[in-house]
Amino acid sequence: MTVIVRDFRPDDAEAVARVRRAVLPFEVTTPAYIRFGVERANPAKKVRVLVAERDGEVIGTAHAGIAYDSDVPGQSYATPHVHPEHRGHGAGALLLRTAEEHLAAEGATHLYAWALDEPGFREFAERRGYRPARTAHFQHLDLANGPLPEPPAPAPGVELRTAADYEDDPRPVYEADAEATSDEPGDIGASLDDYEDWIAGVWNNPLLDRGLSTIVTVDGRVAAFTAAETDGLTRYMSGMTGTRRAYRGRGLARLAKADSLRRARAAGYRDAYTSNDGANEPMLAINRWFGYEICATEVRYVRAIG
Repeated sequence: MTVIVRDFRPDDAEAVARVRRAVLPFEVTTPAYIRFGVERANPAKKVRVLVAERDGEVIGTAHAGIAYDSDVPGQSYATPHVHPEHRGHGAGALLLRTAEEHLAAEGATHLYAWALDEPGFREFAERRGYRPARTAHFQHLDLANGPLPEPPAPAPGVELRTAADYEDDPRPVYEADAEATSDEPGDIGASLDDYEDWIAGVWNNPLLDRGLSTIVTVDGRVAAFTAAETDGLTRYMSGMTGTRRAYRGRGLARLAKADSLRRARAAGYRDAYTSNDGANEPMLAINRWFGYEICATEVRYVRAIG
């Protein structure tokens, strides 16, 4: 019953999605998204998706890559995920070690990994020399049965649109996303300065539901947005919510989320999820207003490698 680690193959997508759903039930994952992440990855990311097999069954996975869009060179990421029914056989350690070796060979100097804030997960990271850097909270909203607060009325000049309205020219959405992302709290800063890469990796993400992603405009200019990711069935997740600097403090992010959530419920989605940095109190407060409750916490760990 030896555990082996090998590279992902396209026909692994269903099994990898099943592992990720078992480990992180508060995310939205589909086989199409798994394949997309491998096939459409920017070459600069040096992406390598690993799978752990035991007796021919995929029991674990790790997605490793270089944070190529970081302002600080040498930053990388990898988090091993092992199905709960198959832990204790060394798959997580083997996945992590293989990822570390790959990233170090590609020039990475630091590796960031997530660990659930639950017994066993943090100890796994700390035994291997990782130190905690920050936390993030997953939150859940019962979209089918829970009440949604009434959204504020749009001020004069404010309009609600959808990402689908920008399919002929998504650049205004890209510009808003790039500005908001650059200000988002986190341990690896990101600069979205490649429009074509954004189209390939964000706009064409198979999880992105453009019809449920709300765009708020002020006097015709994109001012705020919320990106909706769905599994096409019952699960909805906020991919990114942001407001351009000149329009902050007006409640536009709340307005965007309120509109998207209401339309998602009308479309039949039953569970809404989101994730926020533990230090992002403004967004955490907005989500509490909607009725989201924390369902899990992750700790971001980092270790020097190479």
